[in-house]
Amino acid sequence: MAADLKSVTALCTVLGVVILLFRGGAAVEEDETEFHGDYSKLSGIIIPGFASTQLRAWSMLDCPYTPLDFNPLDLVWLDTTKLLSAVNCWFKCMVLDPYNQTDHPECKSRPDSGLSAITELDPGYITGPLSTVWKEWLKWCVEFGIEANAIVAVPYDWRLSPTKLEERDLYFHKLKLTFETALKLRGGPSIVFAHSMGNNVFRYFLEWLRLEIAPKHYLEWLDQHIHAYFAVGAPLLGSVEAIKSTLSGVTFGLPISEGTARLLSNSFASSLWLMPFSKNCKGDNTFWTHFSGGAAKKDKRVYHCTDEEYESKYSAWPTNIINIEIPSTNITKAVQANMTTMECGLPTLLSFTARELADGSLFEAIKDYDPDSKRLLHQLKKLYHDDPVMNPLTPWERPPIKNVFCIYGAHLKTEVGYYFAPSGKPYPDNWIITDIIYETEGSLISRSGTVVDGNAGPITGDETVPYHSLSWCKNWLGPKVNITMAPQPEHDGSDVHVELNVEHEHGSDIIANMTKAPRVKYITFYEDSESITGKRTAVWELDKTNHRNIVRSPVLMRELWLQMWHDIQPGAKSKFVTKAKRGPLRDADCYWDYGKACCAWQEYCEYRYSFGDVHLGQSCRLRNTSANMLLQYI
Repeated sequence: MAADLKSVTALCTVLGVVILLFRGGAAVEEDETEFHGDYSKLSGIIIPGFASTQLRAWSMLDCPYTPLDFNPLDLVWLDTTKLLSAVNCWFKCMVLDPYNQTDHPECKSRPDSGLSAITELDPGYITGPLSTVWKEWLKWCVEFGIEANAIVAVPYDWRLSPTKLEERDLYFHKLKLTFETALKLRGGPSIVFAHSMGNNVFRYFLEWLRLEIAPKHYLEWLDQHIHAYFAVGAPLLGSVEAIKSTLSGVTFGLPISEGTARLLSNSFASSLWLMPFSKNCKGDNTFWTHFSGGAAKKDKRVYHCTDEEYESKYSAWPTNIINIEIPSTNITKAVQANMTTMECGLPTLLSFTARELADGSLFEAIKDYDPDSKRLLHQLKKLYHDDPVMNPLTPWERPPIKNVFCIYGAHLKTEVGYYFAPSGKPYPDNWIITDIIYETEGSLISRSGTVVDGNAGPITGDETVPYHSLSWCKNWLGPKVNITMAPQPEHDGSDVHVELNVEHEHGSDIIANMTKAPRVKYITFYEDSESITGKRTAVWELDKTNHRNIVRSPVLMRELWLQMWHDIQPGAKSKFVTKAKRGPLRDADCYWDYGKACCAWQEYCEYRYSFGDVHLGQSCRLRNTSANMLLQYI
């Protein structure tokens, strides 16, 4: 790559210096927070989320009444053709034993490997775009010139609990080797990109690693192998959709019944990994338990909660997460003789907070009416409460990594609570949702539009994970935070709002008190580089960005690349990239302005026709002379 920055195009300039990348571009920073070395040596490690890894058959299964059998390496998750034509066989290849997490006797599935396992779940002309996960992300990597061996996917069997991942697949041993191999191959540390439940996996890995290597070498290993961690759409306090899945099933748009979806979900112990829990309750410190020789515990409580947990309503969540009707036991024998238990019993409404979900109180209360409850209680105790590494259903602390970026969507209508009642149907369809509570900005509303009492906040979640859970990472920020709110599209800086040194009290939310223009999507940056010496923490809130689509967001890609571009510049004056202006970075960002009859962003883009262009916008491309424009981001 030429040393003269002005001699290359703007696009190739981005390619040559962005993270994980090219040849050359050494950047030696005096600041302790930065990687001292050649940024061409960095690697990217992608940890996908729940149901975001392909599963392939590792058995031969003859399916009657259909020519589509399952053979080794056939797609199971996801092959909609076989799902539609041989649903019983497909079910056998997907389901696990709820007690020991083993495969069905007739069929087993295992996660695929490599980047292809996480790009499209069901490749095909029609199904491919509908099942795309990380494909757009990888397209950006290719467009920005990232070498093939610089991006590593670490797929896993998302059906398993963390202990079973290690017990059956040695997943965390392999993940450790992946980081060490990347360092040896590339010569530099890695940047971790985790989405949704992938963040839970990475958190567990950090705790597993703490017990795996000598304590005095733990932080040294992290500094040597991990440069930055991008937590995208992390359910830091769980997701209410997980409990909805256990009681009624979530189909994710697949052509299966909710009952079938529930059977599958409750056979996967990983479903409980996403269970909501309280920020005020913690489990025992497993690290010190191991350190003290595993002495027997005198206190048998699963959680140790602060006074705030019992003084506040709803475990600090917006509302009670589950409200469920069960037959009343306080009835006379005469009345009881004239009714059946489930269909005609006088109902008693029971409500459960996040703490009562995480400690199993819900399943204990309904175990006489629901056959899955005993199995779920078994999974919860054995695989989570008694986990030898940590109880995953406890609040997160800031990972001990130099650079942490927490990124999530916000300002979308999100489910935060449910009302269930007996349906009168047999298991697994024995519960029905009678009402849903949503969080909207400033209020909670039911499915019918009725306002509901609760702890409503000014910001909402990303349609899947409530804001209360997503924004927990704001507690990782220090007492002084710089806040910047900027439009998501390319902009000239006229609508950028900045507040410096905003006071932030640990344990309380911090919200940008800034005026937004109507019909404009913003991205709000909360940044702190002072509270922890040598470490940076940032929170990015993207308006109207869906949980499942955030990894496909071009805005997220742009901000990520610019932040890394800024980091490698020896002349950078600030700890984070400036938000003062955003111009096009790729040819795809240029477009035709029909009002002015020219390409928009004339400073960056020009009309340059190439054979095959079918409309004016396709002929708008970056100017070859616009390389210096990137210097404004230093």
